[in-house]
Amino acid sequence: MLIKILIGIAVVVVALVVLVSLQPSEATITRSMTMPVPANAVFAQVNDFHKWEAWSPWQKMDPAAKNSYEGASAGSGAIFSWAGNNKVGAGRMTIIESKPGEMIRIKLEFIKPFPGVNDTLFTFKPEGNQTTVTWSMTGKRPFAVKAVGLFMNMDKMVGGQFEQGLAAMKTAAQATLASTK
Repeated sequence: MLIKILIGIAVVVVALVVLVSLQPSEATITRSMTMPVPANAVFAQVNDFHKWEAWSPWQKMDPAAKNSYEGASAGSGAIFSWAGNNKVGAGRMTIIESKPGEMIRIKLEFIKPFPGVNDTLFTFKPEGNQTTVTWSMTGKRPFAVKAVGLFMNMDKMVGGQFEQGLAAMKTAAQATLASTK
């Protein structure tokens, strides 16, 4: 009887390992929002890490996080590092490409809770007096992340945070525009 139980447990474990291994090795999360602001106004919110405090959903999850800035003040070469609670972890972002009013590419390096490197891209598409902002993140999914993905919908969780961030970004860009008039 004990042998049958052990064989049953082994079969379940092997099945889970196979199931996890078959999950995609890369994931992309993307959200977009059309905002009633010009592309350069919303671009400025992303291109300067100092402005992220006004709209980043992670800032609200841990207002006491230790943040630091290095390199350029904005645009290519700007670096933002953080160390926070278990909700935000620790990591570093570096703007590696910045085309005014068009796109910003960021190298996103997570240190905690799971080490990893992701490519983050913001694009800004003007449409009349509005701009569609698209925020996407692409990264490798190691075995542990694939396993967690079986039980948690990462697209829904992180995508929801992107949606919150885009809504707050819209508000911040509108407030900045209103204050300059």
